[in-house]
Amino acid sequence: MEYIIEMLNIRKEFPGIVANDNITLQLQKGEIHALLGENGAGKSTLMNVLFGLYQPEKGKIRIRGKEVKIPDPNVANDLGIGMVHQHFMLVEPFTVTQNIILGKEPKTITGRIDLKKAEKEIRELSDRYGLKVDPTAKIRDISVGMQQRVEILKTLYRGAEVLIFDEPTAVLTPQEINELMEIMRSLVKEGKSIILITHKLKEIMQVADKCTIIRRGKGIGTRNVADTNANELASLMVGREINFKVDKHPATPKETVLEIKDLYVRDKRKIDMIKGLELNLRAGEIVGIAGIDGNGQTELIEAITGLTKTHSGTILLNNKDITNKNPRKITESGVGHIPQDRHKFGLVLDYTIGENMVLQTYYKKPYSKAGILNLKEIYRYAKNMITQFDVRTPSIHTKARALSGGNQQKAIIGREVDRSPDLLIAAQPTRGLDVGAIEFIHQKLIEERDKGRAVLLVSFELEEIMDVSDRIAVMFDGRIVADLKPEETNEQELGLLMAGSSTKKAGEN
Repeated sequence: MEYIIEMLNIRKEFPGIVANDNITLQLQKGEIHALLGENGAGKSTLMNVLFGLYQPEKGKIRIRGKEVKIPDPNVANDLGIGMVHQHFMLVEPFTVTQNIILGKEPKTITGRIDLKKAEKEIRELSDRYGLKVDPTAKIRDISVGMQQRVEILKTLYRGAEVLIFDEPTAVLTPQEINELMEIMRSLVKEGKSIILITHKLKEIMQVADKCTIIRRGKGIGTRNVADTNANELASLMVGREINFKVDKHPATPKETVLEIKDLYVRDKRKIDMIKGLELNLRAGEIVGIAGIDGNGQTELIEAITGLTKTHSGTILLNNKDITNKNPRKITESGVGHIPQDRHKFGLVLDYTIGENMVLQTYYKKPYSKAGILNLKEIYRYAKNMITQFDVRTPSIHTKARALSGGNQQKAIIGREVDRSPDLLIAAQPTRGLDVGAIEFIHQKLIEERDKGRAVLLVSFELEEIMDVSDRIAVMFDGRIVADLKPEETNEQELGLLMAGSSTKKAGEN
């Protein structure tokens, strides 16, 4: 059997850790091959070896049967390998075309960049693969899903025959995920081959032909997707049975913790993104905000946490006005925040993971005294939190940017949950996490609820909203348009409400 890519017995080491331990992966032409594993299992590391970002200590790479060395990504590109990274590598003020041709610019006879020729070629590529991208649009003006399509076009423009997708659906809405699956199928029909790094079992079952499983750096095996199921893949990935259903008893809500009255929030363009929003949240309940991205969820979270100013309206926490207070005062009032953008708002990437665990409390005893940090106490606490929340890191002194996305997320969740705030805002808390970690995080949110905390869950995963929430507030065009109980609705009704349909009254089935 001829393979387009063979990675044979690959070993990659970092100080204190073996990231890939004798792993083999073989990709056939015209195949979607999923690479499945927990956070920190070594999936991205293995693909970074294939893409030339890392050099393996041992093992061979063959392309179409011929052994090759890939010292850097330029060589990978020349060999027909392209990578769509989890965190996009785009220049926001540049146009789609300028981003795609960066480093490979077509020139006119006079040596100037031939933008017209590039735009024409990119439009043709976009049409051929059904990507529907406007080559003249600026990156900052297009959606996250569209930015990902630009990354795909970047690889196709460079002649990629093999596309590596690294957790491609982590930042996409359900509709964008379905569109991406169609794009993958069209790429394969055109003769491309795809390696899909993921831990979303539903997507593997939906789109992949084969699946190679990695657990803690070791290859567990490869399965034909048609001959397996989600339960078997989950067990192989984690090494134990996974409970997909959230285990919880009915909530017993008490006093009101968060009360939002007639809230208006404007964006930088002075356009109202929140329009007279009303919301109540009580102690001992989880309220899930369901909505399509861009309907004001981000502005709502930032207004509550003090990251953006409100235009008018009131935000009360335990009957005290926290409207437009600064973030530290709001945090000290009893608000915990798991932000949807962990890099921008959740971590200081060049600080150690130990230092990141005290970002909300470093100025308090016992972590500092008279303005001097007590590093011994900081790292003692951090070590305990890293163990408790299963944050997989070579050391508490490792920089946060060196951890996998899922382990970065677990560190943030640990830091916020451990403070036991009266109000815990969890925005996309399981984005980029594997099934084992998702199960763990859901349990933590329910534990906080059962301790009498109020939990506001914002998620694009309707399944998560349905499973974890005690009440669902549907958000559309900057307003709460319905307040429903999960047991009295379904994903179809929620989808209609999220799209602006109001054919049913809230709570009706």
